[in-house]
Amino acid sequence: MAVFILIFAELEESIMAKNYFDRYVWLIDVINRHGHISFKDISYLWSRSPLNTVGENYLPERTFHNHREAIFDTFGIEIKCDRSLGYYIANSDDLEADGIRQWLLESLSMNNLLNETKDMRDRILFEKIPSSQKWLPVIVNAMRDGKQIEMTYQSFWKDEPCTYKAKPYCLKLFKQRWYMLAKSEGKDEPRIYALDERMINVVQTDQDYKLPAKFNAEKFFAEYFGIIVGTDWEPQTVKIRVAKDQEKYFDTLPLHDSQKKVEEESDESYSIYRYHLAPTFDFKQELLSRGPAVEVLEPKDFREEIMDDIAKMASRYMMPVTNEDGIPYIDDEDEWKYL
Repeated sequence: MAVFILIFAELEESIMAKNYFDRYVWLIDVINRHGHISFKDISYLWSRSPLNTVGENYLPERTFHNHREAIFDTFGIEIKCDRSLGYYIANSDDLEADGIRQWLLESLSMNNLLNETKDMRDRILFEKIPSSQKWLPVIVNAMRDGKQIEMTYQSFWKDEPCTYKAKPYCLKLFKQRWYMLAKSEGKDEPRIYALDERMINVVQTDQDYKLPAKFNAEKFFAEYFGIIVGTDWEPQTVKIRVAKDQEKYFDTLPLHDSQKKVEEESDESYSIYRYHLAPTFDFKQELLSRGPAVEVLEPKDFREEIMDDIAKMASRYMMPVTNEDGIPYIDDEDEWKYL
């Protein structure tokens, strides 16, 4: 009987902890969405929230301030009060600069929205991210504890999987897949590993490691689009021409931090954008995915690389393709060239 009571008490404590956590998320989301909001409005919204399971007509002020303190201790999010405007998130700029906390806040806010609209879940669709949830916690814990991992990885380009130890440097989400940058034993430089079906197993070891003092994940990827990095591509100026009806898509969601619109070279039909990055395979694929709305202007070798890919695609569909001098392309097994 005593054991049953203990188990029940632990279960009840766990449920209470989750309820409080959900309340913290709710409060963060409410203030974040409104920018500034009075306590009266917060209390009213709480009275209508599905998390208010006991049907409180208001949010007790003491409870609210306790939640504020707990939110700061748990998430590092500081909620302050402006007497004329109301409550607001004081360190919102820090949150925007901190990619992890911003991602966490957005994820929690979405989770809160779904909890408040459970009857709408079949009408809110998300892109699936293969296998990531299985390995993310293990790798994050290893990064936090400074421990090496042992992983079994099946590359798409190898017949058999390999098992080796690695030092995880950072994680990055790109195109519905999580990737890990890690330095594996026997390798001189860190490499990229996908946390999808290629990752067969990951365990944390007892071996310590230290992240290089000068390593900065954001700077490491700063001159690249996506996750392909390396010395095969040198950062350079890339200029593209974008059809006017696609301009807003580029303006509101830049392809890269270095994106700049060249106003003096743009006109009523097209906009010119300039980047400073390495023109990797990932970047090339992104530009090709935009179809005829995007044209690479420079550098010349990257433009010609794009032209070759377009010629190959056209040939697949039995469409005649020529260069600027009218010379047709031919398919010579693995080589594509002009006649």
